[in-house]
Amino acid sequence: MRALPFSACLLVWAVSLQAQQASNSNAPALHWGPAPAAFPAGAQMAVVSGDPAKAAPFTVELSFPDGYRIPPHFHPTEESVEVKQGTFLVGMGDTLDLVKTKAMKVGAKGTVPAQAHHYAVARGGTVVAVTVTGPFAMTYVNPADDPRTGTHP
Repeated sequence: MRALPFSACLLVWAVSLQAQQASNSNAPALHWGPAPAAFPAGAQMAVVSGDPAKAAPFTVELSFPDGYRIPPHFHPTEESVEVKQGTFLVGMGDTLDLVKTKAMKVGAKGTVPAQAHHYAVARGGTVVAVTVTGPFAMTYVNPADDPRTGTHP
């Protein structure tokens, strides 16, 4: 059997890439809106799949402006995060400490165990995809940090 010439391989790759791009362009556009009240003001959210209100897996994308902070909090189930744009600084613990954060850049993926206390800060405009099992729940370590209580700065 003869190997395909390099130009034929490029042609096959180009056709495959074009077909992939065409199928991606047929994907429904995300519908962005304000993130739930559990998040400090300024975040936007779009549901990618599933329903955050149901007891089943779902994926959302969250968009944060530069400097956006999510105070220490936890969830009842494990969450997986993938950075789509910008840099997401993530830290573990009960106090937001920038020195102790890990910078997650575009393409980085990570998992936070259920009940683990963590926090995050956006460096630059940042978009993350979050996959978790619902229903969505978020508990702040310090109740005064919870935007739903009206005491959050």
